Amino acid sequence: MHVSARVLLIAVAALCWQGGSGLLFAAEPIIVNLWPEKAPGETTELAPEKFLEAKPNEKSDVQRLTNVSQPTLTIYRPAADRDTGAAVVIAPGGGYNILAWDLEGTEVAKWFNSIGVTGIVLKYRVPKRADDPTNRLPLMDAQRAISLTRANAKEWGIDPQRIGMLGFSAGGNLTAKTGTQFEKRSYDAVDHSDQQSCRPDFVMLIYPAYLVEKDNPTQLITADVPLGEATPPFFMVHTTDDPVTPLSSVMLYAALKQKNIPVEMHIYQSGGHGYGLRKSELPISTWTDRAEDWLRARKLLEK
Repeated sequence: MHVSARVLLIAVAALCWQGGSGLLFAAEPIIVNLWPEKAPGETTELAPEKFLEAKPNEKSDVQRLTNVSQPTLTIYRPAADRDTGAAVVIAPGGGYNILAWDLEGTEVAKWFNSIGVTGIVLKYRVPKRADDPTNRLPLMDAQRAISLTRANAKEWGIDPQRIGMLGFSAGGNLTAKTGTQFEKRSYDAVDHSDQQSCRPDFVMLIYPAYLVEKDNPTQLITADVPLGEATPPFFMVHTTDDPVTPLSSVMLYAALKQKNIPVEMHIYQSGGHGYGLRKSELPISTWTDRAEDWLRARKLLEK
């Protein structure tokens, strides 16, 4: 179901009392169109949006969404008795070609709900357009997502000064760009929502990709992540054995540290890539505990 932000307000407000017990439960997630009309900068006509089927002899337990031309926000609210007012926009990964919708999107939103945070899954434009080699269109979507959330913060029960962004892999790349490229919006304002800042208040990168030069992985692509006094605090997670080099995190950490920007990084020995929040016997499965600790330490989970 696609609804306007105003209809969303009504739906989110429609929480119900369970049997007179006084327990208040959150409504089902609501989907909101990111743009009031056609997304800006779009020149490509895609086939209908769809989830990819697994290839022959391929076992896949991940919902892989592609052909996205109408970006949305899917908003998961925590139960009222847990709600802290904080919110996180979530950017699933997928190499800018697909979105790992459940693994790095909806499952993450539900985890945020468990610690009292509104989880907002961003469905940004994929696959990569041939005429958009720098992924400018997804950046438009991400900046708009932050502004739209902040513009509707009061109606959605969100603290406008506690709106963060978290991304996985390519979504981590997008999140890093959004967290550093906020001084100049990548599109012309389309409505009053774009009067709001597109700067996330905090940034969380989980195995981020493409932040270092391909042929020189110790060289951060500084043009993608311009750092300054207003850069928000960062939290990062990676594993040493990740085929998508952990140097993306390491080199960004070093640059943030050099600029005295608050940053916390956790590098685990093993776990590979694309684990999301799913549990295993490896210590990497505890990264969400570290993330919650960081959020609490920064007083982002206080009611």
